[in-house]
This record gives sequence, structure tokens and C-alpha cells, in this order.
Amino acid sequence: METSEFIRQYANDDVKMLALLGKRFPKVDLPYVLDQIRGRQLARTKLPAWASNEGIVYPPHLNMEQCSSEQTALYKQKLANRLLKELPNDSETILTDLTGGFGVDFAYMSKPFKKALYVERNEQLCSIATQNFKSLGLNNISTKNSDAIEILHELEYVSILFLDPARRNSNGGKVVSIADCVPNVLELCDEMVEKSHFVVLKLSPMLDWHSAVTQLKYVTEVHIISVSNECKELLLVLTNRNKTEIDNKTNTIKVFCVNDNDIFSYEEDIHSEKEGLLQQNILGKDVALPPYLYEPNASIMKAGCFAQVSQTYNVSALAHNSHLFVSPNLLSDFPGRKFKILHTCTLNKKELRHALADITQANVAVRNFPMRVDELKKRLKLRDGGENYIFATTHDDKRHILIITKKET
Repeated sequence: METSEFIRQYANDDVKMLALLGKRFPKVDLPYVLDQIRGRQLARTKLPAWASNEGIVYPPHLNMEQCSSEQTALYKQKLANRLLKELPNDSETILTDLTGGFGVDFAYMSKPFKKALYVERNEQLCSIATQNFKSLGLNNISTKNSDAIEILHELEYVSILFLDPARRNSNGGKVVSIADCVPNVLELCDEMVEKSHFVVLKLSPMLDWHSAVTQLKYVTEVHIISVSNECKELLLVLTNRNKTEIDNKTNTIKVFCVNDNDIFSYEEDIHSEKEGLLQQNILGKDVALPPYLYEPNASIMKAGCFAQVSQTYNVSALAHNSHLFVSPNLLSDFPGRKFKILHTCTLNKKELRHALADITQANVAVRNFPMRVDELKKRLKLRDGGENYIFATTHDDKRHILIITKKET
């Protein structure tokens, strides 16, 4: 059996089971076909447009796991389109991706540019990406198997410089801090902004973005990207164009909290020493809870912009550290999950019996509460799941309370 026929015949089979068939097919390059089968199976959900293209070649599994999803790559394409509109009208639009990898981000971002250069130091990945770009019909691009820093030193000027530094050390372990990534963009920051109108950096979603902004300088925008309420990427936009104007104005940056198609944006003075000027609206003591509860999405949680959310949507926080909000109104555009409050009670046994009388299972979450989820479920004798959602939290008056809710669609 030939390699291509093997891939077609076993396209939907379990890769672990296929790995045991190697001796039966001596003419088949088993490691290669397993990468192709596993890659396409993952691409059906992660990169559906690529999965439908028979010409796409998939990389080793680790690279496939690390690559961007179609959804996040499309967001970067929209970001690139917007940034290009800020360039002088007579500018030749050029994109350079210094850390190309599998090439998903590059393939999507390159479309609005007149020219685009993909750079990747791994020869195998570079070869795969070059073949895939042809299959995708990208005619405005060129590829180079080279080192990012060497190419950066050779650059004259580009419209947008994109980097996704490798977040693994020499032993293959994951790293988070900017200084531990390869290349170390802290050392290259000044050169990057001198040789481009904009730099777009893709960094670990685990990173403290306030610290990253302070370390890198030149940051004008922060994009925190979540998919299905799971934080996936942190993008920073850097520029030193019109730097005098920026310095004379403020140290204000724009922050975009993205979850699927929902975007909440605001401006923040990252270097302000006047803390506390923007306060959350805290629900007063001895005030009955309004009928609706709101839980901000993962990007807003990461941004920590609870005061901005409180003011924008006129919602009240249960406490400074609860990150749960209430309102008398159903806010369909709130950036997060929305719930109808059914009951509220303390951990008093009598109150619990009344509030949980008809509930045998629930989705339990704790926010600023002295017990873990598993401990609380055991105490409440509840199974997982069902249509009820219980939030255990601490009110601003220090009471530990349970809020029993149902999700609003």
C-alpha cells in the first residue's frame, strides 16, 4: 500500500491503533502518515478551511498543537487590516513574520499585503509551509529558512513585523516570561520598532500583561484573545511612530478583551500612580440581590478591568474580589455569562435545606470563597451537571453566600 492510499483509507482511524500496524505496511512511511492523519483530524475543528484542502501537509504533532486556530488567525488578519489603514497612503505594504512555524498566522495575515516574507529556522517546518502556501494560492509571499535575528538585522523597513517567540526551553519545557522565549524580544525591541511601522507580538496568555507592557516599551495596544471562554493568546502592538506626540499626550494604551465575536475595549493609563480613581460600583450591605447575575468572560478576567465593566454596563460587584456582578436588568450584550438568580442563602443548614430542596445536581463555582469546589459539592451532597448553576462567594459585608441560578441564553 502506498503512503497516500494509506492516509486516505485510515483518515478517520485512531492514530494510536494505527501505530501498531507498521510491520504490516513496510513501504509506508509510518511517522509521516500518522502526522498527516492526526493533523487533519485536529484541523477539522482547529483549521476547518485547511482540513478541506487536500493539498495541505501537516507537521509533527507538537507543532500542530502549538499553531493558532483559524479563529484566532482571522482575528490577526482583521487587526493587520486595521493597522494598515494607519499607514501613509503611498506606503508599500509589507509583512514579515520572523517566527513562521506552521504558518497559520502568516497565511491569514499576509492576504491584505502587497508583499509578505515568512521566516522559519526549522528546515522541515519551512518546507511544509512553503508547500502549503502554494496549495492555498498565496502568490504575494516568499519564504526563507533562516534565523529570525539574522533576518531582522538585514531588514530595511516593513509595515508590520510579526513574532511569536518560542515558549519552550532547550529541554522542551514550557516557559512563560518574555526573557526566556526565543528570540528574546526584550533585547530586540528597539531594533524591531525602528525597522517597522508596527510590531505585533504573540505571547503566552499566562503572562502578566501589565509587566510585559512595562518591560517592552512602545506598546500601544493589548489584545487578550479567548475562544469559547478560554484564554488563548496575548497580542501586543508596538510602535514608535509619532512617538513625540504619544509621549506628550499620556501613557494610555488600548486594551481589547476578545471572546469569540464579542469585544470589550477600553483605555488604560498603564503608568498612572493615581490608583483608585476608577472604582467598581459595590453592592451595598444589607441590600437584597437584584434578579440577574453576571460573570465576565475569560479575557476580561485576564485584563482585570472590573471597574470599567462596572461603569460601562452599570452593574454592581458583590465585593471587590468576587468578580461577580448583579443588575436589576437582563443585559443581553454583557461580555460574559448571564444568569437568573433563583435563591440566595448562607451556609446555615436551615437556609440550605430550603434553597436546595429540589436540587440534586448543579454546576458549582467558587469565587473569593474559603472552600474548594469538590469540598463544597461534598458538603452540599450535589452531583455535577444539570441546569442549575451555584456560585459560592463572599459578599462585601464578609458573609459567605450561595447564589443559585439558571443560565440565560
